[in-house]
Amino acid sequence: MKIATWNVNSLRARADRVEAWLERSDCDVLAIQETKCKDENFPWELFERMDYEVAHFGFSQWNGVAIASRVGLEDVERTFPGQPTFGKGGVNPEQEARAIGATCNGVRVWSLYVPNGRALDDEHMPYKLEWLDTLKANAEAWLDTDPAAQIALMGDWNIAPQDDDVWDIDFFIEEGLTHVSAPERAAFHAFEEASFTDVVRPLNPGPGVYTYWDYKQLRFPKKEGMRIDFVMASPALASRVTGAVIDREERKGKGASDHAPVIVELAD
Repeated sequence: MKIATWNVNSLRARADRVEAWLERSDCDVLAIQETKCKDENFPWELFERMDYEVAHFGFSQWNGVAIASRVGLEDVERTFPGQPTFGKGGVNPEQEARAIGATCNGVRVWSLYVPNGRALDDEHMPYKLEWLDTLKANAEAWLDTDPAAQIALMGDWNIAPQDDDVWDIDFFIEEGLTHVSAPERAAFHAFEEASFTDVVRPLNPGPGVYTYWDYKQLRFPKKEGMRIDFVMASPALASRVTGAVIDREERKGKGASDHAPVIVELAD
């Protein structure tokens, strides 16, 4: 079975590319982030004609997550328990469409779009850290309940947990940028301490192995990227991994997302 995660940066704008990629990749389950649409304008027909079931969670032209599966789609959850809300200045906090879970052929898949901290002193940063801490607490509880559970926490984590996950760590530190700060990295590593494993890195070692390249300043042709998209697997699921690849080719060409798909192959 092949499972994958991909921040498509607007599903409707890239529907043709997503359809072509699904056909080419022969992927069984795809966790999607940044659909940027509501349920009523989600391109359901794209997946239906390719025999994928799909669950979507979206409120507006921002955020949005989905799971498409051709091996079953059961027990859909929109948000994880206690998922934090956000409101600018603490006013009218609302739930954002950043997490959706479903069971696909025995694997509990979560498509996650972790909040971007924006700046080290921005109010989005404590929101991001609280969001991750709450998710981690849930993940620990799921494993406590069933240590043999097959769980995939997949998506755009908006964190580069190691120095070689960015093209120039000195640049990030000197500019005081997010994604590489100690609190963000600690929040990521907390999942490893909770027995979840980055199953892609061992098969795609860095440096220079990225999943995201900003549209600005010719980052992609300059090979100035970041590794911020991950598949974090529970022990039972990690033991099934036979292969993993970052599809860098999909970042090329007109109309590409700024993220590349990340694919993991599982033994039966």
